[in-house]
Amino acid sequence: MGQESFKWFPLLVVSLFHTSVRCSSVEQKIYVELNSTVPCVRLLNATHQIGCQSSISGDTGVLHVLETEADLDWILSTGPHPPYMVVMEAAFFTRSTMVKMKNSSRVAGVAVIKSNTGPTEGFSPHTSCPNQNTGVYTEHYGPELANCNNTVWNPLGNGLSYEDFAFPIFSLKDDNQTQVIRKCYEDHNMRMNGSAPQYPLCAMQLFSHMHAVTDTVTCMRRTDLQNSFSINPEKLCDPLSDFNVWTSIRPLNNSIKGHKENESVVIAAARLDGRSFFWDIAPSAEGTVSSIVTLLAAAQALYPVALEAPPQRNIFFTFFQGEAFDYIGSSRMVYDMENSKFVIDLDNVHSLLEIGQIGLRNGQSLWMHSDPVSRKNTTVDEQVKDLVANIKSVASSLKLSLNEPSATQALPPSSFQRFLRVRPVPGLVLADHQSSFTNRYYESLYDTATYLNVTYPSDLSPEQQLEYETEAAKSLTQVATLVARSIYKQAGGEDRFLSNITADTKTVAKLLYGFLIMSNNSWFSSLLPPEALGRGSILESSPPQYYIGLRLDNTVKSVTRFVQFILANMTGTVTKLNQSQCQNPKDVPGESKDLYSYSWVSGPVSVNGTTDPYCVRSSVHLSKALSPAFELTDYGSREYSTWTESRWKTIRARIFLVASPQLEMMTLGVGVAVLLVSLVVTYFISSKAELLFSATREPPNTTY
Repeated sequence: MGQESFKWFPLLVVSLFHTSVRCSSVEQKIYVELNSTVPCVRLLNATHQIGCQSSISGDTGVLHVLETEADLDWILSTGPHPPYMVVMEAAFFTRSTMVKMKNSSRVAGVAVIKSNTGPTEGFSPHTSCPNQNTGVYTEHYGPELANCNNTVWNPLGNGLSYEDFAFPIFSLKDDNQTQVIRKCYEDHNMRMNGSAPQYPLCAMQLFSHMHAVTDTVTCMRRTDLQNSFSINPEKLCDPLSDFNVWTSIRPLNNSIKGHKENESVVIAAARLDGRSFFWDIAPSAEGTVSSIVTLLAAAQALYPVALEAPPQRNIFFTFFQGEAFDYIGSSRMVYDMENSKFVIDLDNVHSLLEIGQIGLRNGQSLWMHSDPVSRKNTTVDEQVKDLVANIKSVASSLKLSLNEPSATQALPPSSFQRFLRVRPVPGLVLADHQSSFTNRYYESLYDTATYLNVTYPSDLSPEQQLEYETEAAKSLTQVATLVARSIYKQAGGEDRFLSNITADTKTVAKLLYGFLIMSNNSWFSSLLPPEALGRGSILESSPPQYYIGLRLDNTVKSVTRFVQFILANMTGTVTKLNQSQCQNPKDVPGESKDLYSYSWVSGPVSVNGTTDPYCVRSSVHLSKALSPAFELTDYGSREYSTWTESRWKTIRARIFLVASPQLEMMTLGVGVAVLLVSLVVTYFISSKAELLFSATREPPNTTY
């Protein structure tokens, strides 16, 4: 019997393998996987949780396309097949509709078909008063200006991004898979003459179970407990974090922290990040990119003149990361300055000019916003007036219109507010709005290149588009020139050199193309190190997204790296160091890693397809953009940002046909019956095995 069993063993293995393959094939026949999806995920802060999640096994519902108010009534009250998985066009993705679904037990989830253009009336899922709890205005500082009492900055803000949904919400691209969903719905779920559709019905299943719950305090406490007592700890959430990017005209010794004697610094600042309702969809054209491009172009225009004719004060360029989430980057830099953990301290700061939203100027006036509370101090007021006079003087020569809002109006949401929370620093925020934002799609997925009017003739190749000077590029070039000349003048530079400081329209055009259309272009590629271009390249055939995200595996956000290396190439010097020397400059006489950073970059592609890498020496550095709350383990902080993102294991979406409950019960009943019969037959055969399987044998012949 043993040999006979062994003979059958290979056949059993083959049979099991064949069964596994067939099972996989059956699954593919049952389910249609949806790949072009992006979820809404759970975020937490010190007091609550926001976002969306599914149950641990995913949420399933009968598919229904929301196209009219009658469809909404069908979903919420009259439809006979709840719960429903709602597929809707972006036009129906409003606060009123989503709140109705949130309060209904008949909705299993929502899939929103992403549109290339937003509603004409505008759409902003952010709050009407962004970052109101971590800005400068409180009951102790300008109480009459707190909570946007004086000015509602984002009147279209509906707060949808700050709601907590107990079901999954996904974004779908309007592509072939969306057509598959519609076809499935029309074939199986469409109402005929007002009557309910018959089974089988098309259903959708969404997986987006989040590990974290309640708030950051609870989540981080549980994570810390696991780290302390578990052999295999599992993180439940992580702080939102990345890096700020900064540089200075005169290099600063980065190894020596704290106050620098005889060093006075004029800061020029912009933000690096944005967000929308959905995870890692944050085009942020007006909200972020317009200021990034302007400040980069200003730095490039200013740098050669500042080297030739150095101003009295140093000029410090900085790009803050995480500002959409209670000023993560700026609050961290200010915290480090206060505690002598940064290259300079607050005593070194002379004044500050921040570039806000400036992409929708359209030939109209720019506005210089200041803080009315700190200007009650005579000294600060005089310094702000000097800064205003410097900018107006430059604007006049460029024929640009500049204005100031009412003297009693608060500062708009800005990184500058985090400096003012500590001390009355003279400063301005430059923006394209007098009071409420001009941006009708603030922190939404519709704040795109099209909205910023960055469009190209249809007959241009990608390389031609890269250098095409759009109207937006020309407008931002003017602003970049204004910024560069103004901060040079504010730093004490001589007026006779101002005319030599002019931003380059072609450079601005390339920046807009790379940050808003496609990062995988020849110019961006030439400025990045070779390791950023190979396997796992940060370049994509789409624009980068500006959500800060997490620093898993010590990665740096692609936008941060773009700004870091572009700024290094714009303000640095090409050296004769080889790759080994560039990566280890401390071994090279005359080079200093304390003053400079060294980047081995790819260089432009030649005609024969090869590159000629080179080493760039610059004073561009990265600094942490992690909220001080996590350094201090003060997870319930009211002073600093406490935003975390939940961890998850599976993000997945699929559609399939579902049978009627009656058929499912009948199938279950038949299955149970077959199981019981099998058990009875097995028991009978087992009990009669000796009788059924005995073999007649001849008695052995025994010889004595």
